[in-house]
Amino acid sequence: MSEKLIIIGSGPAGLTAAIYASRGGLNPLVIAGREAGGQLMLTTDVDDFPGFPQGILGPDLMGNIKKQADKFNTKFVNEDVVNVDFSKIPKAITTESQTLSAKTVIVATGASAIWLGIPSEQRLIGKGISSCAVCDGFFFKDKNVIVVGGGDTAMRAVAYLSKLCKQVTVVHRRDALRAQFALQELVKSKNNVNFIWNCEVEEILGQDKVTGVKLKNTQTGKISQLQIDGAFIAIGHKPNTDFLKGQLELDEKGYVVLKNETHTSVEGVFVAGDVADYHYRQAVTAAGAGCKAAFDVEEYLEKYHQTV
Repeated sequence: MSEKLIIIGSGPAGLTAAIYASRGGLNPLVIAGREAGGQLMLTTDVDDFPGFPQGILGPDLMGNIKKQADKFNTKFVNEDVVNVDFSKIPKAITTESQTLSAKTVIVATGASAIWLGIPSEQRLIGKGISSCAVCDGFFFKDKNVIVVGGGDTAMRAVAYLSKLCKQVTVVHRRDALRAQFALQELVKSKNNVNFIWNCEVEEILGQDKVTGVKLKNTQTGKISQLQIDGAFIAIGHKPNTDFLKGQLELDEKGYVVLKNETHTSVEGVFVAGDVADYHYRQAVTAAGAGCKAAFDVEEYLEKYHQTV
């Protein structure tokens, strides 16, 4: 039997879409994935999601949103999607153990931060290491931090952190930034921003929290250490769209191309959240996009219910 709606992804976008779709009588099925909950599952304190004046832990926030989706009888499959066939009517979605079909699909698989790939980094994520300056910058007020990267993402992080932190040090593996000129000029004008060129992060120091960083010069091989309170890794994000290649129109970075708010290049397939949003990447904007996608699905089904 074909579902009215399958939602792929269980972060703020996917679960918000599920809440609205369930309340709209669409009985959605959420393919949550093995690592359900999105990037907020790697976040400690969340102070910028509306409705929580005392803040809330990322995993607790996602737990609350899932409970709300459960309240309206949303169905869940805790498996990863292996492949999809959006050329069919209904759409076919294959997980690790089964092939499902749906009249409509919302893709809400998000994007993952690109990390440095060193062991100490994974151990200290959420303990002084972050990939989101807007999310976590407040916790480093009047402290010394580094930002790793030289592109637009990194410079936006630097500009934001410079308003809060005592000292922001940019660590870049080259001798020039890749960010747009206006952003470069902005951060270079900040009195509390300095740069360490031609260096890579060799190791992040600290047991229960970040205390410093070990740097390696890419030209001389010389090792140096810098005492810091936090490290923001800003070398980019990768949208979780590998399984969509050849099925939806993607841009050069792999993000889903929007045709109209939440519509994709394939009729009946919609998108919400960071999988199509490389600019804002916030939980609240993802949730808002999930709401819009659910409404668009409902409108689509009402308009075409005779033929889909």
